[in-house]
Amino acid sequence: MDFYGVPIRSRLLIGTAQYPSPAILADAVRAAGSDIVTASLRRESGRLREGQDFWTLIRDLGARVLPNTAGCHSAKEAVTTAQMAREVFGTPWIKLEVIGDADTLQPDVFGLVEAARILTSDGFEVFPYTTTDLVVAERLLGAGCKVLMPWGAPIGTGLGLNDVYALRSLRAHFPDVPLVVDAGIGKPSHAAAAMELGYDAVLLNTAIAKAGDPVAMAGAFAHAIEAGRAGYLAGPIEPRDMAAPSTPVFGRASLA
Repeated sequence: MDFYGVPIRSRLLIGTAQYPSPAILADAVRAAGSDIVTASLRRESGRLREGQDFWTLIRDLGARVLPNTAGCHSAKEAVTTAQMAREVFGTPWIKLEVIGDADTLQPDVFGLVEAARILTSDGFEVFPYTTTDLVVAERLLGAGCKVLMPWGAPIGTGLGLNDVYALRSLRAHFPDVPLVVDAGIGKPSHAAAAMELGYDAVLLNTAIAKAGDPVAMAGAFAHAIEAGRAGYLAGPIEPRDMAAPSTPVFGRASLA
């Protein structure tokens, strides 16, 4: 698997916010085996000592940073934040968030497409946080995005995959586009379910950072991702409405 031509070893991407301490964050990244972590420019500044400490920690882990535009509510704000993030983190990658609703944190898909078009024309490699809408997905791909990151559920809710039908449809419509379920994952089983649908990766933060034991939970998610992917590749049986005997009945002895 690769994103924008960069080979990716782990299919589990994790966020870096809300951890009890930098040490626990570092241990969680190791336990997850992640080689991509997300970071918000609002938390990390190139001018502040704590920002430099964070950058050093991530660099020591050997992880690649995917900056994000978390908290931006307009295309203009997101573009400006992305440009600053490129200077701070030294990468053309950007996880693009343009929030349209303060309660659900649902993406503003109109602003998202606008910002994606501006950023890709400026040399950015955009990872858009989007909905499962097929038309929006087409517009984002047309704007130059080569990865899509549809939500499973609203950010931080832990509800899992709210609309499996829509996620399955998105996968079927874009079989060759890297798809990453982003947001709403609460349990390892949710991540496994996403992988069983054929998704390429899962990005999550709160489910690990706020767990009773973030390091153990990171490891659990790593196993779930591997199991879900293996299950998808193995070819699961199709669900059916009626029972089907697993023991052959043809040729069975009749004792009547």
